[in-house]
Amino acid sequence: MANAHGDFIWYELMTPDPAAAKTFYDAVVGCSMEAEGGAMPNGSEYRMIHAPDGIPAGGVLTLTEQMTSGGARPGWVGYIGVEDVDAAVEKATEAGASVHLPPMDMEGVGRMAMLADPFGAPFYVMRGTPEVGSGAYQTMSTGHVGWNELSTPDPEAARSFYYDLFGWTDGEAMPIGELGTYQMFDQNGQSIGGVWRTPSEEMPPSWQFYVAVDDIDRAHRAIQDGGGTALGEPQEIPGGMFSINAIDPQGAAFSIVGPRKG
Repeated sequence: MANAHGDFIWYELMTPDPAAAKTFYDAVVGCSMEAEGGAMPNGSEYRMIHAPDGIPAGGVLTLTEQMTSGGARPGWVGYIGVEDVDAAVEKATEAGASVHLPPMDMEGVGRMAMLADPFGAPFYVMRGTPEVGSGAYQTMSTGHVGWNELSTPDPEAARSFYYDLFGWTDGEAMPIGELGTYQMFDQNGQSIGGVWRTPSEEMPPSWQFYVAVDDIDRAHRAIQDGGGTALGEPQEIPGGMFSINAIDPQGAAFSIVGPRKG
């Protein structure tokens, strides 16, 4: 996970039932979650997610009863690379972020901390060990996250926070009707995500991650067959691809993007 400052370097599914998550995501996305996990110091376990190309695309953290009683809920969280975790945490908190997990070292992995931005969207900052490396984020490579999307009540202030922390810059922008503008953001000259206004006050601010699939209609059927909930039909997006927002059977929100082959 030792990527450049400002890169998305890892993605993590938090779920109370990793075995059920494996059955669901393996079918929907075409990835391969490990059938067994490694023990964590807090009594949880961790499993790796491998994309069809064999490259690790993320991990699965089992939510224990203690974690859920403390407020943890099923969901996906992204890790963003930084040069110095402690300095990044200090800078983020000075700008209004809150600390969910203070900086800590994980043997063989690196140093990390979990934050929530000034509006409440959670994310990790991390400095990975050089031998770990990461190819989790890959544009339109099946089984990998290929787009990072922030939904927030104040897009302009949120962009200011993240841009100052990670060095991101504005990319292209698209009008989206009553919701204003969908503003893409760039890392090192490449668009890696977008920021838009939450469509409802009832929706909490959050990061949404789009995983590339080989066939959007096949994946749509797999969501339904696997007990998940597709939030609408496939929607065409710029570039001729289609996307779907969904909820997995354990309640974690996720999105997929891919071509229509039918």
